[in-house]
Amino acid sequence: MVKGVAVLTGNESVSGTIFFTQEGDGPTTVSGTITGLKPGLHGFHVHALGDTTNGCMSTGPHFNPKNKEHGAPDDENRHAGDLGNVTAGEDGIANVSVVDKQIPLTGPHSIVGRAVVVHADPDDLGRGGHELSKSTGNAGGRVACGVIGLQG
Repeated sequence: MVKGVAVLTGNESVSGTIFFTQEGDGPTTVSGTITGLKPGLHGFHVHALGDTTNGCMSTGPHFNPKNKEHGAPDDENRHAGDLGNVTAGEDGIANVSVVDKQIPLTGPHSIVGRAVVVHADPDDLGRGGHELSKSTGNAGGRVACGVIGLQG
């Protein structure tokens, strides 16, 4: 079993902790809690870089080792880092629960050392017709992020 963790910090009151676990070559389970969000849907992605020197802006584009278009987590054609949306309740809390096969913690496409990012707006899953739909899901600004590191 390999475990990872990302501590999220944001430019406002958004924060959280996201845990990653992977058994063998199986899918990665992502769980955790994010607080301080406005109620509703927020894009949730793994970005290519673990660089937070300029806050969440320096984490680069979505993690996309196979050069695909942006899409929904269940789409065949999607960035590996496209994890869809998290939903914050009226209390501003989003509970994260994702199981995904394209974000391993080991191997050539490992997400360790990359960043997980929470966006201000909903991810349209590549279907919104906006000029940014096929690249970012038109998910808006980056409200919180954290570098994914190995956990003991």
